[in-house]
Amino acid sequence: MPVEPLSQKETEDRLAGLPGWSLDGDRLTRSYRLGSHFAATAMTVHIAQVQEELDHHSDLTLGYDTVALSVHTHSAGGAVTEKDFELARRVEDLAPGHGAH
Repeated sequence: MPVEPLSQKETEDRLAGLPGWSLDGDRLTRSYRLGSHFAATAMTVHIAQVQEELDHHSDLTLGYDTVALSVHTHSAGGAVTEKDFELARRVEDLAPGHGAH
């Protein structure tokens, strides 16, 4: 079953429930700051595990004490879909356990 792009209104409504996430062009984005490089690395690995479970992958960037994500759905022509928001919600759920803010 193909994944449908969300409308601008649907995207804005869903973003309202995800503080810290924003729309940058055609991608959902978020950056997190962590207490150390090790904590950021652990969070990156945890996100990679979630992405494998969902079979939906972001551009994931590890910095010294930061983790950044940028995601859209290739199979929907590079648009934002519910799959992107599902990934964002899962990342938000795991972030506090890594001390991310």
